[in-house]
Amino acid sequence: MSFDGLNVAAFESRRAEDMARLIERHGGHSHVTPSMREVAVDENQLAVDFAHRLITANIDLVILLTGVGIKLLVETVERHVDRERFLSALADTTTIARGPKPSSVLRDLGIEPTFIPAAPHTWREILLIIDQHLPIAGQTVGLQEYGVTNPSLLAGLEARGGMVIPVKVYRWDLPKNTDLLEATIRDIVAGNIETVLFTAANQVNNVLQIAEQLGLEEELREAMRQMVVASIGPTTSEQLRKCDLPADLEPEHHKMGQLVSEAAEHTPRLLDRKRKLTAALKTRPTRDETQDRNAPWYQSLLLKACRREPVPRTPIWLMRQAGRYMKEYREVREKTTFLELCKDPSLCAEVAITAANRLGVDAAIIFSDLLPILEPMGLDLEYAQGEGPVIHNPVRESRDVDRVMELECVDALHYVMETVQITREQMPENLPLIGFAGAPFTLASYTIEGGGSKNYLHTKTLMYRDQGAWDALMARLVRSITKYLNAQIAAGVQLVQIFDSWAGCLSPDDYRRFVLPHSQQLIASIPRGIPVIHFATGNTALYPLLAEAGGDVIGIDWRGQLDQTWKAIGHSHAIMGNMDPTILIAPVDEIRQSAADILDQAAGRVGHIFNLGHGILPQTPVENVIGLVDAVKELSVR
Repeated sequence: MSFDGLNVAAFESRRAEDMARLIERHGGHSHVTPSMREVAVDENQLAVDFAHRLITANIDLVILLTGVGIKLLVETVERHVDRERFLSALADTTTIARGPKPSSVLRDLGIEPTFIPAAPHTWREILLIIDQHLPIAGQTVGLQEYGVTNPSLLAGLEARGGMVIPVKVYRWDLPKNTDLLEATIRDIVAGNIETVLFTAANQVNNVLQIAEQLGLEEELREAMRQMVVASIGPTTSEQLRKCDLPADLEPEHHKMGQLVSEAAEHTPRLLDRKRKLTAALKTRPTRDETQDRNAPWYQSLLLKACRREPVPRTPIWLMRQAGRYMKEYREVREKTTFLELCKDPSLCAEVAITAANRLGVDAAIIFSDLLPILEPMGLDLEYAQGEGPVIHNPVRESRDVDRVMELECVDALHYVMETVQITREQMPENLPLIGFAGAPFTLASYTIEGGGSKNYLHTKTLMYRDQGAWDALMARLVRSITKYLNAQIAAGVQLVQIFDSWAGCLSPDDYRRFVLPHSQQLIASIPRGIPVIHFATGNTALYPLLAEAGGDVIGIDWRGQLDQTWKAIGHSHAIMGNMDPTILIAPVDEIRQSAADILDQAAGRVGHIFNLGHGILPQTPVENVIGLVDAVKELSVR
């Protein structure tokens, strides 16, 4: 575990000397610069009012976030009310102490905290305790804050019906002398630092404030995208991403020593990976209609079908062709969580290529998911066991849209681009590789609902009540998805699919008004010559509107006849589909007959790509999937 002589900057203040020793001990050249100091709030009448309310039993729950804050709160209060009365009232009130430090300070005062959240002791764990043990609807909650307000915690408490009284007893300020901080920022901008360590969220704010004063804010952001940026924990990582800065590494245990040791272990590899990816994204040409015609994949069956050119047989690939129905995939999944798998490019490439080879399909699709793009946009994403994806801080009100950060660069999603590169390198050259992203409406719905939904009530409420906020959210998503897809193209995919999996909940009029302009803008931003598959499910009436929004290929589900849907779309578009995935549970003879019926409806017309109307179901026998691929190849020969 060595930095191997790299220059390492850190912005720790209280334990600056300890941080410097840790960096040097792990083989790095230390550049530790204190970046902030705590300043007590003068004439703090709010704290005194809080103490009076606590003593008179008008506070139901007290949340204490920092040890320093508890000490300063007591010091402030005891100048105005009796110290023992205040501490006795606090001891009689339900308390949540955020972690070990505030718990220790409370015990020194003779008070045992009622609840202590589990590691990593963030606002999320505080809300989890409340959800499990403390219904707060209609109750008054005293909240001893950090040096800065945590809007996510405030919003979470208020969403649960709590009446919150914030109590700020200190604020963060810059060091009295900022010369060293300015010098470190100039070193970062000059490329003299390879790694930077952040141990508190407000360090990010102060560093950016000084950079802005120096006129170097954008240069600092660009320089940090080329470095390895390590964060001590989720709150600091969230602040980095909120400020459009990368958070490349976060230790498993959120302690300073662990941060330094894991940064020393992983920085050389991460730095090499970032440099290679940056070089690839800068040097690989953007394809247009005249490029790459001699590439082995250009004359593949799939790309010819996308261009509506004649093919000797119908190409086939299958949505979710790498999935739980396949033994090889289950063996990989047993080793890791789903989100960790999505962030491991080597494993992603392995499962994608294994599936394509095993099935004998005409394309591979990168292994990823629709939702990781939302993490660097400020959404707290978790794949809960047995529940699917959950967003813990959904957008529910118009004002919440401002919390959704536009993706300024793809650094935070580097693992997806690495997946593209590795998959492309390891698969046959004549096999196209498909990239993908969620459509703006589907991602907006996840963002608002916080997970799956039957009626999309929250999504439609925001959509109907405040179209300005809706359009602002959709515009941020469009610009972010555009960067994401174009980065996949630059990294090596040959075509992209846009999944509007939830658009089927809309009427045609609502789709035209609230969705079509945004999807149109997204598809128009994809480079010419890169085929776009535009897929939706759940409402056959929407397919002509999908074609109007754009896409070389319109992907359809099984709820309509392929020939009738294609006619409604217009034969100027290719079409992809459309077998019901549940048919793959049936005997092979039934599968062959269903495939033959769909091929008969396509009638050999140029531009048909065979696929399911949605992803392969986990219960599907793999032999049946192979049987379908073989049947399509056999039955579609011209």
